[in-house]
Amino acid sequence: MTAQPAHDHLVTDRSLLSTKAYATGQHLAARQSLYQWQTPRHDLPGIVVNQLKDTHGAVADVGCGNGKFVARVRQERPDLTVLPMDVSHGILAAIPGAVVADVQHLPIADGTLGAVLALHMLYHVEDQARAVKELARVLSPGGIAIVSTNSRTDKRELEDLWRRTAGDVLGTEQGPARVQLSARFTLEDAPTILGTVFDDIRTMPLPGVIEVTDAEPVIAHLASYEAWAGQMGVPFKQTIERARERVNETIQAEGAFRITCLGGILVCQ
Repeated sequence: MTAQPAHDHLVTDRSLLSTKAYATGQHLAARQSLYQWQTPRHDLPGIVVNQLKDTHGAVADVGCGNGKFVARVRQERPDLTVLPMDVSHGILAAIPGAVVADVQHLPIADGTLGAVLALHMLYHVEDQARAVKELARVLSPGGIAIVSTNSRTDKRELEDLWRRTAGDVLGTEQGPARVQLSARFTLEDAPTILGTVFDDIRTMPLPGVIEVTDAEPVIAHLASYEAWAGQMGVPFKQTIERARERVNETIQAEGAFRITCLGGILVCQ
């Protein structure tokens, strides 16, 4: 498994997550929107719905964020009872039936769900072992847990951009790394963590390349980390503005700014 990143405690800070980071869906939406320019396009909610084809009864979306997956499951599987949950009250405001809940202590009886979703959120959980046990506990026999995260190689171009840009601002060759959310629960590490509880884990890698000819989607993605601005060791807004200049320079020289992506979905039983 990978070593824990330097900003580990910041990624799991419950107070920060439920206020600055996810008080609304703004920052999450900025990160999601970058994938509009990815080839091939992966319809993640559609993939999740397809994996639920044999599921009946109730499904919990734990760490549901802005409800993107909740809305799609409700639309295409009205026969399922969908339970949206998140630690942030603010981000749940527009999601009908949503409740504030922590995956480490799910307010759900044993063996009552046909499926549980934990999509791009386990890296925010302090006690991942406990969370995985909770995901398994609430599933009925034959139920599935659908989990997603990113590879440790995902979007390395953005990490390089940030460090070079931070260096420009600080007057050094390379600046400090930014907070990397998925580093605590990567696609490579996930099977080992999930395998402590689940016997059958199927991984679906979802590679792609994002190519933009306008800097703004990239800048919006970087700016969505504002909640951690004080811990990145660099003037945040000044670094964002310099990043815009660097991305525009690349677009002018190469015709586009390209980002290599690798995420994935894990289906567990």
